[in-house]
Amino acid sequence: MRLLITRPEPDAALLADELRARGHEPVIAPLMAIAPRPFAFETEGLAGVLFTSANGVRAFAEMIGTPPRGIPVYAVGPASAEAARAAGWGDVTPAGGDVHSLAALVADRVAPGAGRLLHLSGKAAAGDLAGDLSARGYDVARVIAYEAQAADALPEQAVEALSANRLDGVLLFSPRTARLYAELVAAAGLSDAAGSVTAYCLSQAVADALGGLPRTPKKVASAPETGQLLALLSP
Repeated sequence: MRLLITRPEPDAALLADELRARGHEPVIAPLMAIAPRPFAFETEGLAGVLFTSANGVRAFAEMIGTPPRGIPVYAVGPASAEAARAAGWGDVTPAGGDVHSLAALVADRVAPGAGRLLHLSGKAAAGDLAGDLSARGYDVARVIAYEAQAADALPEQAVEALSANRLDGVLLFSPRTARLYAELVAAAGLSDAAGSVTAYCLSQAVADALGGLPRTPKKVASAPETGQLLALLSP
């Protein structure tokens, strides 16, 4: 299949490689660009670091470099956990792919009085992880490590592929990206063309965010993990 990738780099290129290995033809058209933001934090009294995306891991690595020793990481899912290990973190535990499962993981592994938790996130975060954990008695500090800057127009390669009816599907990983895709497609006058392009969505929340494209067929992953999303592409 010919599939539109909307993820920012470097995730877009990594996903494109995976799709080619599966026999698909990717069209890379990022709808956002990741911009790291300066931040600071104290390691004293830190009971764990929480990552809700691989972008947070990369922003940490760019700003801090070598991770502090002995501090465990709790990652939202396998991709962010893999990124944390690649960045040099030793004690890394993945959750089930969303902030609810991450909060449950922390509650299972860390006592509320064990110390402060550091949540490294983007400016626009899915869910309220810090609020959830704070309500359970945890001391959580959210640090904005990066900002996902939205494109102001549909990328040219996406316009060309949609206009020529050369797309079979689009891969969408977040509600914000799904809303942006719908808005930019409509602004480009390509809503009708997008009606024949299946949206492969990481979660039901992502599918629901496509309300601006009601004719677009949608398929939702059985779990909010990249592997389950790609499994939708199998015959």
